[in-house]
Amino acid sequence: MITVNHLVTSGTFSLDGGTWDVDNNVWLLGDDAECVVIDAPHDAAAILAAVGPRRLTAILCTHAHDDHIDAAANLAEATGAPIWLHPADRELWDQTYPSRAPDRDLADGQTIIDSIRDRLLVLDPDTVVHTGHGSDTTIGAETPHLQEWIDRGH
Repeated sequence: MITVNHLVTSGTFSLDGGTWDVDNNVWLLGDDAECVVIDAPHDAAAILAAVGPRRLTAILCTHAHDDHIDAAANLAEATGAPIWLHPADRELWDQTYPSRAPDRDLADGQTIIDSIRDRLLVLDPDTVVHTGHGSDTTIGAETPHLQEWIDRGH
């Protein structure tokens, strides 16, 4: 049986000369034997504790803002799990890890906004979305915000 586990880690987010305190959600998907981690922010030891005795098979990075990846290298080193990242995020990745590349490309050949519009926002409006920061939301609650994301450059 596949389960979803949730952990919150705290640290900072730095971009364009600013730094902010943030809490990040970490999602672990798996069963009793193995799991994947979605984002590895701030605290590799806390993430390792959440993984527990399971084999970590992958660290999946949703994007390369430093607050989503700053524990990824330590987590990979401790477990041997490969780090997956979309190639378009390499520039940001390299700011945090100038001498360590991700292990695998995480891509399906689409643009971020296109896949949000064409793959996510078409789901049932009641579909729960587990976010990178803050509380869960739904597809229906987020759909009206697509243009705002585009305007912000996300």
